[in-house]
Amino acid sequence: MAKAIAGPEIERLIQLLARLPGLGPRSARRAALYLIKKREQVMAPLTSALQIALEKIEVCKTCGNIDTQNPCTVCTDPRRDMSVLVVVADVADLWALERAHAINAPYHVLGGTLSPLDGVGPQDLAIDGLISRAHAANVTEVILALNATVDGQTTAHYITDLLHSADVKVTRLAHGVPVGGELDYLDEGTLSAAIRQRTLF
Repeated sequence: MAKAIAGPEIERLIQLLARLPGLGPRSARRAALYLIKKREQVMAPLTSALQIALEKIEVCKTCGNIDTQNPCTVCTDPRRDMSVLVVVADVADLWALERAHAINAPYHVLGGTLSPLDGVGPQDLAIDGLISRAHAANVTEVILALNATVDGQTTAHYITDLLHSADVKVTRLAHGVPVGGELDYLDEGTLSAAIRQRTLF
């Protein structure tokens, strides 16, 4: 058993930091040491921000985004193209699309993807809300912005089947060569998808 090198409060801080994605025990120790050294400049504002987040952050009742208002900032933005609905698996995916300024439309967060091996079924995802929103008179297209994994594609096919009764075009993200990618370094599946989904130049 490893010996404790600091008091229980500091060890607790390290343990909690180690739970964050991308931080292991060593990184958590470095982060804790940095926070302790920079208590006034970093730790105090961080503590305050975390307390505010704990009190004010909610899940949007319309789309499933995380925000300090409900409905969220995205859902209440009047400049969005309300004829398009972008479906994502997680809030992180929504934020990634927003960072890229890829589309200016509302979103629907499923809360994951179908995964029978992990016990995640349709009842565990926000699929009913999506179907209801897709049937709105103003919606003409649903973009399935889901990962190109087995679970992501299974979820996309399941949703597509459910949307047959809605008068909407169902599209998905293109798969293929990434911007700046070199063919020699790509896997066979990516190259095959790129060839199948080729476009006019």
